[in-house]
Amino acid sequence: MNDKPKTGAIVWTDLTVPDADAIRDFYSSVVGWRPEAVDMGGYSDYNMAGANGEPAAGVCWARGSNADLPAQWLVYVTVADLDASLAECSKRGGDLVAGPKSMGTHRYAVIRDPAGAVCALIEPAGE
Repeated sequence: MNDKPKTGAIVWTDLTVPDADAIRDFYSSVVGWRPEAVDMGGYSDYNMAGANGEPAAGVCWARGSNADLPAQWLVYVTVADLDASLAECSKRGGDLVAGPKSMGTHRYAVIRDPAGAVCALIEPAGE
């Protein structure tokens, strides 16, 4: 997220699983993504690139800051104010699943809506 995305945009998708190496290899074979290792200090998560070399998605180990994330594809939706969005989530019957956490200079949290669907809300770093 180099340019600040518009509020409400889906800016990233990743999958957190117990065996990221196996799932990395699965998606490499099945859809042709090429893995690019991201050093996590003792292990690697993966940015998966499409045929054009552009990042397509992430495959992450269920370790460290990701240990409490659900094993499912997770979309990250931009919000202007993470704390305000989390308060509104709670007010409207949603639940906080994980976070808030930091990802570089960004902040994010994983929520569950009243229907049970999970997504991440991410507040990009300011200018």
